[in-house]
Amino acid sequence: MRSTSILTACALAGVGFLLAASASAPGPITFDEIAQRAGVTFVADSSPTPLKHQPEPMVAGVAVFDYDNDGYPDLYFVNGADMPSLVKTGPKFFNRLYHNNHNLTFTDVTEKAGVAGSGYGMAVAVGDYDNDGHPDLFVANVNGNQLFHNNGDGTFTDVTQKAGVAGAVYYDRKMWSTGAAWIDYNNDGKLDLFVVNYCHWDPDHEPPCEINGHRASCNPRLYKPLPNTLYRNNGDGTFTDVSAVTGISTHLGRGMGVAIADYDNDGFMDIVVANDDAPNELFHNLGGKRFEEVAQDSGVALAEGGNVISGMGVDFRDLFNRGLPDIWITAMEKQTFPLFKNLGHGQFMEVTSPAGLGLSTAEMSGWSNAIADFDNDGWKDLYVARSNVIDNVALFSNRTYEEPSTVFRNLGNGKFQNVTETAGPAFNHPEVYRGAAFGDLDNDGRMDLAVSVLNGTARIFHNTSQNSNHWLLLRLKGTRSNRMAIGAKIHLTTSSGAQLYNHLSTATGYACSSDPRVHFGLGPAPSAREITIDWPSGIHQTLHNVPADRVLDITEPAR
Repeated sequence: MRSTSILTACALAGVGFLLAASASAPGPITFDEIAQRAGVTFVADSSPTPLKHQPEPMVAGVAVFDYDNDGYPDLYFVNGADMPSLVKTGPKFFNRLYHNNHNLTFTDVTEKAGVAGSGYGMAVAVGDYDNDGHPDLFVANVNGNQLFHNNGDGTFTDVTQKAGVAGAVYYDRKMWSTGAAWIDYNNDGKLDLFVVNYCHWDPDHEPPCEINGHRASCNPRLYKPLPNTLYRNNGDGTFTDVSAVTGISTHLGRGMGVAIADYDNDGFMDIVVANDDAPNELFHNLGGKRFEEVAQDSGVALAEGGNVISGMGVDFRDLFNRGLPDIWITAMEKQTFPLFKNLGHGQFMEVTSPAGLGLSTAEMSGWSNAIADFDNDGWKDLYVARSNVIDNVALFSNRTYEEPSTVFRNLGNGKFQNVTETAGPAFNHPEVYRGAAFGDLDNDGRMDLAVSVLNGTARIFHNTSQNSNHWLLLRLKGTRSNRMAIGAKIHLTTSSGAQLYNHLSTATGYACSSDPRVHFGLGPAPSAREITIDWPSGIHQTLHNVPADRVLDITEPAR
């Protein structure tokens, strides 16, 4: 790995006109499954019972992040637990933290680090909330949520009670949380916390549900929806629930996936929530003071035909290299995986079928998903972790519980192609996939995947795609902005003239947190002619003539 530190900026001389990214002759996108030899033995245990309790199908999230700042991303897996109030005895299940040994192997350091957790886990979100340079962990649970402060010495401290983020109460119960995103919504340089909540579930008063005489998890419509929660960072290790004053808590849903992006380029990050059997939500940030829910007016609340879908995972990134982040959501079979193209001026248009994702996803059930450039051609591709929701679906249908992972190549012309068959035999193997986070685990410039398997061993898909394309990984350090630079927007022009866009966010897919380093595939270009960074503070920084194929450290200038 080569690492270069660039601390200076110069004025923006000009912006080139938009060009299509050119790439070398495409080779297959391929992955090698390495979990066993990498030493990753994690099993996501949901404590399954014959009663099919509502949380059982939904475990759990994954994080790819560098907890010890050694330059290599580590892995954190969220786990279930004994079913609250229902299963009184039995084993305890714990979250696991794996340290990256720099050679595609990992060591379990959970006990030393102190991040085993104590809840029935759902999701994880990574963010440096106190700007000390060490990324912290927020874990969303069915019961009490947890915040682990990174002490900078390889250990974490549970600071949930001090911070005040254990979870809000609604209908006289702590809300069941399924996801979270760190976001500096008011651009004050401190990361705030957005928590996604699912439904009002009482484990002691759960309706029995059946399909064709077989016990199954209930339709979520049998449960009352919940509002989401926004915590403002007070800067002293504590947070204040500002859900009401910012307009977040007036909107109810059954939230699952959450992602952030500045979709209208007004300088403030917005939030999209994929809801299960309820309209999706798009919270437009009104100058860091309030949020306006605009999903219906913007065209992202419903899928084609005005249908509500079982939204699960969501990612919010620019797929068409126009400087406008798009929205891609996963759902159940017969619903497709809707792709909403950002038209600008606050409007989106669903392009699922024209993009080639209609028929190809109609028979799929998807959970976590990711938008990332897996072949470094300059066009971000699509990945989805799949499986059916119902574990005994084969008893009353011709469907199977297990499904293979799927990757769609971005052809650069507005269309996507399912290239899973050539991605490798292990990648094609059906499993009960749930959470999926992406990142470059060995710093070779290719995006890898860490995927949880429900009641099975996790999978690590090492990207082995072979081509001559180049790449850059940007590791940003905020000074006036939040230290992790979450919300920073990057516009890159390659030496061949291609215009590329990305932004920094760790919130991806369903219940997951991905590598905070911002990745760019450069296609055949051996360098970036210009990199422009819009920091959350409002500072603009421009770098010139940056060689490719390296991890690049960039610090926000003072002004």
